[in-house]
Amino acid sequence: MAGSGEESKKLQLYSYWRSSCAFRVRIALNLKGLDYEYKAVNLLKGEQRDPEYLKLNPLGYVPTLVDGDAVIADSFAILMYLEEKYPQRALLPQDCQKRAINYQKYIQEKIGPDETTPWVQGHITKGFEALEKLLKDYAGKYATGDEVYMADLFLAPQIHAAIKRFEVDMNQFPTLLRVFEAYQELPAFQDAMPEKQPDATC
Repeated sequence: MAGSGEESKKLQLYSYWRSSCAFRVRIALNLKGLDYEYKAVNLLKGEQRDPEYLKLNPLGYVPTLVDGDAVIADSFAILMYLEEKYPQRALLPQDCQKRAINYQKYIQEKIGPDETTPWVQGHITKGFEALEKLLKDYAGKYATGDEVYMADLFLAPQIHAAIKRFEVDMNQFPTLLRVFEAYQELPAFQDAMPEKQPDATC
């Protein structure tokens, strides 16, 4: 009986393997050492509009995190929830200025599945040009120093998609490319990669 109680306490992440928003939450869960159950929501099949899923998340997006009675949608809200409830392995630096940079780093995702690759490349390139300048004075091994913080959780999925899906030449962004290569060495990032998720397709 105790076993089933423990199982019900396990975090549940409703995710789609290719979603960059879900990707960053998977990294956060891995960094914090939190065990979770992966619940696949196939966006291509419209499962995010299923009535049962909409009861859980009326917005019809992924990811959604379920933690006992708490149901949190939106990746940034989930990250802040995890940071407050599970403070082990902080996602935000103590330094106020570096913390502000972590909030500032996010490229707003407005890319739909029907967007053409040249349009997306232009959109990404413009955002990366700004990030390259922004991080030049702050980057260490990672985006805002020598520790992984929230900025890295946003950057990794963006850069991964830019390279794998949209064929952006990252050589023009040496700082971003360098930190992305550093992410490849970390199990928390490796295990969160889209291609390693149970619902991944070619």
